[in-house]
Amino acid sequence: MRVALLTYSTRPRGGVVHTLALAEALVDLGATVDVWTLARGGDGGFFRPVDPRVGVRAVPFPEIADEPVGDRIVRSIAVLADALRAHTFGTGGTAPASDAAGYDAVHAQDCISANAVLDAAGPDGPASPAGCIRTIHHLDTFTTPQLAACHERAVVAPGAHVCVSAAVAAEVESGWGIRPHVIPNGVDAARFAAAADDRTARRAWADELGRYVLAVGGIEPRKGTADLVEAMALIRAARQNTSDLNLVIAGGETLFDYRDYRAEVFATAARLGVTPRLLGPVDHELLPSLVAQAEVFAFPSTKEGFGLAALEALAAGVPVVARDLPVLREVLGPTVRYAATPADLADALLTAAGRRDPALAAAGRTLAARYTWAAATRAHLALYHHLAASEPG
Repeated sequence: MRVALLTYSTRPRGGVVHTLALAEALVDLGATVDVWTLARGGDGGFFRPVDPRVGVRAVPFPEIADEPVGDRIVRSIAVLADALRAHTFGTGGTAPASDAAGYDAVHAQDCISANAVLDAAGPDGPASPAGCIRTIHHLDTFTTPQLAACHERAVVAPGAHVCVSAAVAAEVESGWGIRPHVIPNGVDAARFAAAADDRTARRAWADELGRYVLAVGGIEPRKGTADLVEAMALIRAARQNTSDLNLVIAGGETLFDYRDYRAEVFATAARLGVTPRLLGPVDHELLPSLVAQAEVFAFPSTKEGFGLAALEALAAGVPVVARDLPVLREVLGPTVRYAATPADLADALLTAAGRRDPALAAAGRTLAARYTWAAATRAHLALYHHLAASEPG
């Protein structure tokens, strides 16, 4: 089985983490895999080392100063499509991991890479819509016309669809009449569980950050950052302005433009007396200990497809407070505390940070360990074989 997995970035976003873990687990099962991505701003590769058995095809994507987000999306699709077309039809590029006949499965992990696959060849080519598989991690609502068009086409045009949760699959079926295959994510639970026992690495974070509430994913509307800032202000007020519980936000690299939202969040934080510590993307090797040292992990997202970051925190034994969403109820069950408003969020964060519940922590670790990449990958490989056997000719 020759598989192409496509993602839009080399940076540590949830879909990119998923893509690399899936690629490495596929080669463990004997597949030949190329991962295609856009290498933005001179990136030479992914945010972490990748198993050398996986072919990495990082397509250069130079930055253009002050490029509007819509133009950047259109250019992203065109650059990735041109590279894939050149490879698939033998009109350029270097020798791929797979042979010149192309791939048995072409699997896009986001709307940008799905549109690139759809543009890479005509309806009879190896990258035709019927042969394109799309994982819909979550559904978005965009106001930028190019993004809205990218999102819509990437839902309706591919020939097969995967969702990582039943809740998102139900949204797709309700909105478009498409019934995706549901294949839950895997979790590298052992990596985060080990970090809980690394006292040296954890102490380094404690010395730098003090006691902290951690959120991962940067500042953007979907991550519910504004509500988290309000919750931290309520915590501060509840402790008569003497709270030693800091807000730390890690990650956040994206192609999209959230400058206006970030400005609003910073203005709100300044008005409320909250000073978030922004770490940006954290080194892959350091992230587990950052998570493990947190007093509590905040997950107030307004949209999610699975909740991978929350499960990683559970694997490290850290209490999690999550937005009360159907998808998170499905995946996380009773192992986390849920909140619907900033006031609820503040109460739950204070409770979780005040005293850890050993039974809840044990249940969280057990749940995280249950989601394995081996199981997820076997399901993906079975789907690829099924789709390949169903193709005409």
